Amino acid sequence: MNKIVLILVSGFVSLFAVEFLSYEEARELQKESGKIIMIDVVRSDCHYCTDMQKNVFENKEMSVWLEKRFIPVKVNLDIDTLPLGLKVSFTPTFFFVDKDEKVVKKIPGAWSIQDFKDLTKNIK
Repeated sequence: MNKIVLILVSGFVSLFAVEFLSYEEARELQKESGKIIMIDVVRSDCHYCTDMQKNVFENKEMSVWLEKRFIPVKVNLDIDTLPLGLKVSFTPTFFFVDKDEKVVKKIPGAWSIQDFKDLTKNIK
């Protein structure tokens, strides 16, 4: 019974969370949509990354807001390598990449919903 409740709750939460793609999937989608790719660079043991996931990316309003503007990609440095030869000093770090694979903005650090909106609202 507890397993069923946990599965249902997990499914419910994921309905509102940002859906992250691989960089390759995002590039294909970018060709059709022209949207900027947002790369969220994380590590497994990064509590700031977990805070961003829980407090920002799992918020229904924010996930809709972000997916309307960007194609979200998550890269875990413990598992994956960064595309485009990108480098980070710490996690989380966010890169915003245009259709020419040029980084148009880099945002290091963890942010509240409003702060992240303010930092990303003019990226085009």
